[in-house]
Amino acid sequence: MTVVYEDNHLIIVNKAASEIVQGDKTGDMPLSESLKLYLKEKYGKPGNVFLGVVHRLDRPVSGLVIFAKTSKALARLNTMLSQGEVKKTYWAIVTARPPQEEGELTHYLVRNEQQNKSYAYDRERPGSKKAILHYRLIATSERYWLLEVDLKTGRHHQIRCQLAKMGCPIKGDLKYGAPRSNPDGSISLHARRIRFVHPVSQQPIDLTAPTPTLAPWPQLQP
Repeated sequence: MTVVYEDNHLIIVNKAASEIVQGDKTGDMPLSESLKLYLKEKYGKPGNVFLGVVHRLDRPVSGLVIFAKTSKALARLNTMLSQGEVKKTYWAIVTARPPQEEGELTHYLVRNEQQNKSYAYDRERPGSKKAILHYRLIATSERYWLLEVDLKTGRHHQIRCQLAKMGCPIKGDLKYGAPRSNPDGSISLHARRIRFVHPVSQQPIDLTAPTPTLAPWPQLQP
């Protein structure tokens, strides 16, 4: 975890692929708790530290995550997220060339809670949610392709599921059809950029997170 932005209301970090955002059944310390300790020590705060989780990233995914340091910022950011006012751009390394260099994918996703997996369909199904993303091929190597992905909706495992449905599973993502895992247990999906208007100061925020150092990330740069 690296703090990339902090003010009185927000703290934004570049999450490593092994870190979890909130506590889960593994019992590993989540980012939310690590950040509370960081804030408590940095500012010498007595008692409990307020920290609101604005959104999550899957554990094997790296990149930018926003946390709120005040309840005012948390409430406003939750509204902004639901209204699509927080723009997120991801980079994904995939194991097959996409059918076109740029395109928009629309699917209907059905989430299976027991498997912790989503399934993509071309037509609406009972319990499905519409998922839309835009992708663009921005770099290639002999064996891998780097896609820039802009999310239009925020669904469970959306990028992982939709790219796999297109025939381009993300490198290391065994759950969605990648042929082999990554050495560090990550998948090659990175929350690269985040853009929004600050919920309190109204200043534009536009942040970019450096990509992981694990190969083939350094070789696949636009």
